[in-house]
Amino acid sequence: MLTQKEIVSTIEMIDRQHLDIRTVTMGISLLSCADADAKAACDKIYAKICREAESLVRVGEEIEREFGIPIVHKRISVTPVALVAAASECGDYVPFALALDRAAKECGVNFIGGFSALVQKGMTAADEKLIRSIPEALDRTELVCSSVNVGSTRAGINMDAVALMGRVIKETAARTQDREGLGCAKLVVFCNAVEDNPFMAGAFHGPGEAEKAINVGVSGPGVVYHALQGVRGEPFDVVAETVKKTAFQVTRMGQLVAQEASRRLGTPFGIVDLSLAPTPAVGDSVARILEEMGLETCGTHGTTAALALLNDAVKKGGVMASSSVGGLSGAFIPVSEDEGMIAAARSGVLTIDKLEAMTCVCSVGLDMIAIPGDTPAETIAAIIADEAAIGMVNNKTTAVRILPVPGKQVGDSIEMGGLLGSAPVMPVHGESSAAFIARGGRIPAPLHSLRN
Repeated sequence: MLTQKEIVSTIEMIDRQHLDIRTVTMGISLLSCADADAKAACDKIYAKICREAESLVRVGEEIEREFGIPIVHKRISVTPVALVAAASECGDYVPFALALDRAAKECGVNFIGGFSALVQKGMTAADEKLIRSIPEALDRTELVCSSVNVGSTRAGINMDAVALMGRVIKETAARTQDREGLGCAKLVVFCNAVEDNPFMAGAFHGPGEAEKAINVGVSGPGVVYHALQGVRGEPFDVVAETVKKTAFQVTRMGQLVAQEASRRLGTPFGIVDLSLAPTPAVGDSVARILEEMGLETCGTHGTTAALALLNDAVKKGGVMASSSVGGLSGAFIPVSEDEGMIAAARSGVLTIDKLEAMTCVCSVGLDMIAIPGDTPAETIAAIIADEAAIGMVNNKTTAVRILPVPGKQVGDSIEMGGLLGSAPVMPVHGESSAAFIARGGRIPAPLHSLRN
């Protein structure tokens, strides 16, 4: 039974502290759409997505009105397209991306994810064909998001795929240079990718998932920031307890929306991802939470420790609120999407090296970072390799979403608008990694991967 105090507290979270449901994402299996005829396969994909997700936006808007809880995005994730398109005889997989884009527009969703390949141990012909199709696919579509998993704790790191992704990211930036390389904002390179992630650009409906599922991603950095203002000067165990209690409240709201969406759409409830997902709005920043713990600027010494506390407390609070916590679940640190991160990067305190250290203890990795457009593909590949190594050795999900912005240099900025925000162009090391990347092959899995 909810008390009046709890009801008032939740209303205040929504009204003043930027609490929202970041996304209700419907995962749809496309395995039944495989066909030797590529056009027939694309037609099946379009028809199935439109059939399964035709009510997703309407139901989401109904829940928003009835519960008074903002749902910022409604999204779709699908089976990694490389698995579905492998049966088709065609030169490239751009038509599959176009079919996804048409279906997403027909359903009225914000994004569709799953133009993806899983290549942690090696690439099939279909995987490589999809990866080489990514630049054109992201150039010619508006709503399609793409991801490639290049490593895992069990398999190691596929360095041939890493090298290829460095070139693909550069080509994607070049093809979308009239939009400041925006295509790269829809492309993620993973290690240890999860199959039930509701967040873009990395969402896909894994082959181990059901025919369809509803996954919900909550937000709430502003709520945590507000809660910590009430415990200034208190020891860290009080800080952790405060974050846990707040994460519990946020996750319960996500669970409520997920169960209701599941019921109304006749689709099984998958997971609640309780990641703290920031926005460019003032007061909705993970960086400001870390600064509220006592750091003058996010990125200074102590930042990694503060983030470790935050991430752990969020997970502990969330798992008490739901038995279906999944996805990524923790704290995101996307530079362009976080007002505090943007400020810290512009001041020069927050660097790519410090962000890399922070990814050892948080969810995902180097996210929405703008770098000079003339950065070599090998340097981008080496950044991916570093981040994949952190994920592989620490048995966690890590990722890179990086934007080499054509024509931009350190000190410039880009404006992407909406949830993507703005970003200062950050420096990368000028020393070459080309000989390292040219080795190819596979970095072996760590010893602790032998768990059987």
